[in-house]
Amino acid sequence: MATDKNLEVEQFAEMFKALSNPNRLRIFLKLASCCAPGTDCDPENKPKCVGVVGEDLGISPSTISHHIKELRQAGVIRVSRCGQSIHCWVNPEMMQALCDFVHAAKAGNPCCAVVEEPAEDN
Repeated sequence: MATDKNLEVEQFAEMFKALSNPNRLRIFLKLASCCAPGTDCDPENKPKCVGVVGEDLGISPSTISHHIKELRQAGVIRVSRCGQSIHCWVNPEMMQALCDFVHAAKAGNPCCAVVEEPAEDN
């Protein structure tokens, strides 16, 4: 099953899994606040340095790095190295795909939002 963006249900599960951790969700929300909705927050458009992301969250730098890695692997954020700094920002395509997924589920569109369980052999 796929959405309009052809993301498999498993990919959505990975994104939701990454965002299910409270600290990762805080990081995601902080990164999401750096860009206007629907814009690509590229390195020239206020990405956040990993050190800045951790400010005011009460999380150690090594833990921030771990959470950034998990969010990146799930496709929720993008990262770019600039010298010794690592910048990160929300992946706008994934943000839109998540919004579309939730709207499809709310509208009752089973092709995009409902996972059918395989029939059990008796």
